[in-house]
Amino acid sequence: MELGASLHHLHLTSPDPRRLADFYARTHGLAASEQAGRWVCAAPGRTLVLSEGPANRLEHALFGFADAGRWQAFKDRVGARMTAEVPPLPVACDDALAVRDPDGNLVVFALRPGTPVGVPSRDTLPEAHLQHFALRTLDPAPMLAFYEGVLGFTLSDRVQDDEGVLRACFLRTENLHHALALFRAPVRCFDHQSFETTSWDDMKAWGDRMAAIRETIVWGIGRHGPGNDVFFMVRDPDGNLAEISAEIEVCPPDRPAGVWVHEERTLNLWGKAIMRD
Repeated sequence: MELGASLHHLHLTSPDPRRLADFYARTHGLAASEQAGRWVCAAPGRTLVLSEGPANRLEHALFGFADAGRWQAFKDRVGARMTAEVPPLPVACDDALAVRDPDGNLVVFALRPGTPVGVPSRDTLPEAHLQHFALRTLDPAPMLAFYEGVLGFTLSDRVQDDEGVLRACFLRTENLHHALALFRAPVRCFDHQSFETTSWDDMKAWGDRMAAIRETIVWGIGRHGPGNDVFFMVRDPDGNLAEISAEIEVCPPDRPAGVWVHEERTLNLWGKAIMRD
């Protein structure tokens, strides 16, 4: 059974968080406000927090539980491992715990996290909720062991090379194919965040928005192998990728983990791919 949590928001650092906030306001319709030394950028279903620091670094990711019973089961199982301090959050929640993964990334879990102050009640753009994010890591194997074996994420797919070395993996926390992707790379850093839309028509509308503001699509439109979602990506001023996606696979609880070959076509069935290694 999946964990029963969903990705609520990400907090990234940037040498120029104001510039990044302006970018996401322009491209993804996130209303930005400066609150307690950080920029809170939000629209219905999608929240990004930005503060000063190195580029391409995840300050924290927050997964929210809506169900108190699932939250209590999670606390009973892994609460003793949750030894990190919960950081200042841009939203109120009923309870929260935090832990650092093997690469030092801070992951927060909370019961019923709320909505940031100042979020518009209605979206002027097609629906697109924050659905997953990805990290680059020197070795995804210990990261996979932590997220799957300790936290209880479910492995949906793995990518391995001809020698059987793990090159990427995709883990879910609910029925959507992945809430977290891990890629083997020469550096540890943040890779991308993904906003999930509801239809092809929404994808077209988002693509037309990028065209209208003259923002270059750097990858796509394509279709991923793992997850089977159609997508395109733009790149923010710090070099982070931001994805618009649709049709991501809905996984039954008993779905066995898949294995994919490490090749360009796995990351994009329709064409060229950004290979992290």
